[in-house]
Amino acid sequence: MEQMLGGTRITYLGHSTFRFVTPGGEQIIIDPFLTNNPHTPEDLKRVGELDTILITHGHFDHFDDVESLAAQTDAGTVSNFEIMSYLQGQGIEKAVPVMKGGSAQVGGIKVTATHAFHSSSIALDDGSMIYGGEPLGFVLEFESGFKLYHAGDTAVFGDMRLIGELYSPDVALLPIGDRLTMGPFEAAHAARLLGVNHVVPMHYSPEVMPIFTGTPEKFQEHVATIAPGVSVHVMEPGDDLES
Repeated sequence: MEQMLGGTRITYLGHSTFRFVTPGGEQIIIDPFLTNNPHTPEDLKRVGELDTILITHGHFDHFDDVESLAAQTDAGTVSNFEIMSYLQGQGIEKAVPVMKGGSAQVGGIKVTATHAFHSSSIALDDGSMIYGGEPLGFVLEFESGFKLYHAGDTAVFGDMRLIGELYSPDVALLPIGDRLTMGPFEAAHAARLLGVNHVVPMHYSPEVMPIFTGTPEKFQEHVATIAPGVSVHVMEPGDDLES
């Protein structure tokens, strides 16, 4: 595992939020939902230095801390065009767009946007919502050549096989909570389609939403029969992938 990561550090912060430290020392966070996230321990809600914020879509449980973190740290943001435009309207100038099928070099990582079957909106302070563009997944390629796929919020879809063929991710981070994304059964098929050797389940904690019914245990059971040979790494908030 350590050799595969090539010096990249991956820390789970709860729900769908992960922090990456690149081999070059850059600090990256994806889908920051920390302050109001009951799945994130208090000591992990303080971020410190940050270079880049990756955003798969605008729902609160992926977007809640984007504006405050960008303001506090001067980190750049990477998102679809609509979210980028919204952030620029809020005074966040270091906003980079990337759309499905496109790639951008962001510091030491190459970010490729992939499809995700979901929706996206941004909740405003007055309780209204605005369109947040189409949701994304991301394939990240680090300086060492290590590749990671964060699926965002999505259903399983056949072109996950194409994502595997095009980008050959080493690790996939997959939602398993059901109801609002794919559940354990569908996520196991996603692992099979992607052809990855390592998967991490995310977006399932009933602390965040009681309607989630998918569990890591069910996911492991389905992977064992649908995608045998794939290693499932169940992470608790604060865990690093190698642990």
